[in-house]
Amino acid sequence: MNPSRRILLSGLGGLALLSACGRRDEASAGGEGLTDLRDRAVRALPPGGKLSIDDGRYLIALSLIHPDPVSLLAAWSGDVNRISPDMYRAFVDKFPTLPDVPKIAQSGQAFNAEAVLAAGPATAVVSLGSGPTDAQAAQLEAAGVSVAFIDFFSHPFQNQSRSLALLGDLIGRRAQADAFNAFKAARLDAIAAKVAAIPQDRRPTVFLEPHAMISPDCCASPGKGNIGDYIAFVGGRNIGADVLDQPTGKLNLEYVIQRDPDVYIATGGPHLAKAGGFVVGPDFTAEQSQAGLRRVAGRAGISTLKAVRQGRAHGLSHQLINSPIDVVAVEVLAKWIHPDLFVDLDPRATLDEINRRFLAVPYRGDYWADLKTA
Repeated sequence: MNPSRRILLSGLGGLALLSACGRRDEASAGGEGLTDLRDRAVRALPPGGKLSIDDGRYLIALSLIHPDPVSLLAAWSGDVNRISPDMYRAFVDKFPTLPDVPKIAQSGQAFNAEAVLAAGPATAVVSLGSGPTDAQAAQLEAAGVSVAFIDFFSHPFQNQSRSLALLGDLIGRRAQADAFNAFKAARLDAIAAKVAAIPQDRRPTVFLEPHAMISPDCCASPGKGNIGDYIAFVGGRNIGADVLDQPTGKLNLEYVIQRDPDVYIATGGPHLAKAGGFVVGPDFTAEQSQAGLRRVAGRAGISTLKAVRQGRAHGLSHQLINSPIDVVAVEVLAKWIHPDLFVDLDPRATLDEINRRFLAVPYRGDYWADLKTA
């Protein structure tokens, strides 16, 4: 075991082991004996076989390891906001048949086995925790459709690398999945090695508000798991994790004010344009992003937080998290939470390298911003 991995294990209690190591299943790269995240047997695609996917982010994952991911789809969830409208348009520009791919229910909605069967996939790729029931999975398998549970959402540091490796096995692109997992692991290892040396009492408190202003009330928050894992990984203390046992939930504004976090982060994106929240991406100027971030940070209660008053308020594209390219978000969060420790990190360069080396459809534009103070 190399020194950085030893530090990671001792300092973080193994939180990042599976992702940072790019863990392989015992399954062979040739597709024999594959198992999914529920340890169920799954089959690699036969020649000419296609997938159904219940989350648009899996299209991004496929685009990391295959030059034409749309050609692999028998059906998809059509949840454009999860990949952002501008990214959807970029996919359609390159792969004009995407709008014609049949739509099925997205993860978080009621699973519709009949719609999946009608699309005729060889394998249904479904989300751990919100996919089909056991009875529905048995129904699909009785009809000859293999069912593979993966996870990029609930426990990203435990499950993402394994999930991408499984996708690689399913489509015969394991080497490409391993290459991206190794790229990502090297960057996570470097961050983990530094974070492991930070005493608990020097870890800033963080309030991250997902989809800030998507509704009038405050305050959505990660708890244990999901985005909270990112905050813990980079050496922050997520105030939501102290009161929320589930991956996501809601905090009282009074609680947020009482905790007065050191760092405030709002997530947003094109889907918040109508709500007046933080918008970011190729369709928006830096001025528009700043205007939205000022509105988010200027709300009653939030504006009084020391994080806002002291210039430690930021905005992050929600589409960068719970995604296979979330290593970029990890680097951004590390710089925000420990700016002195991670002064040399360059998330933009990391995204540019992912675009150049891996993605069939590159990300365009900017995806994060710091609130500028007068």
